[in-house]
Amino acid sequence: MNSVVLNEKDISRAITRITHEILEKNKGAENVAIVGIRTRGVTLAKRIHKKINEIEGIEVDFGILDITLYRDDLAIGKQNPIVEKTHLPFHLEGKQVILIDDVLFTGRTIRAAIDALIDFGRPATVQLGVLIDRGHRELPIRPDYVGKNIPTAKTNRVQVRMLEDDSMDEVCIIDSSNSMDK
Repeated sequence: MNSVVLNEKDISRAITRITHEILEKNKGAENVAIVGIRTRGVTLAKRIHKKINEIEGIEVDFGILDITLYRDDLAIGKQNPIVEKTHLPFHLEGKQVILIDDVLFTGRTIRAAIDALIDFGRPATVQLGVLIDRGHRELPIRPDYVGKNIPTAKTNRVQVRMLEDDSMDEVCIIDSSNSMDK
């Protein structure tokens, strides 16, 4: 059984709130860079980036991070990982980098993202924004900006659908007993 926990309007409000919180914490957008983690993190990051540009009237740096080769689970299951391009067309040094992802769960994706990011330079700070924080951390990672905290069972899945990727905006909790869903 699937249950919708965020609809299109909920997602839009969460993105607007996260954007304003980023601007408030960083006292504007000067020296801010938005970096999305593939795949849905990039879509969210693009939306946040667009809102920041509209609100502040400036073009902030934007990047895309592929963490495939930094994952700690490559040897235990991902037989043929698909590596996509990382695109960071700016220097990280001195930047307030805001990493954006769709769901925060164990923290391992974010650890991999930080490792990948540091290989490209040394930002002043790395902050984390996520649409969904579902708990169950295995590493000491805490988001700075959260769209919604959603308690889930470890066996459940959280599926984020974005208009740009999936033809709809929606966040669902997928019951683990429903094996037909991806």
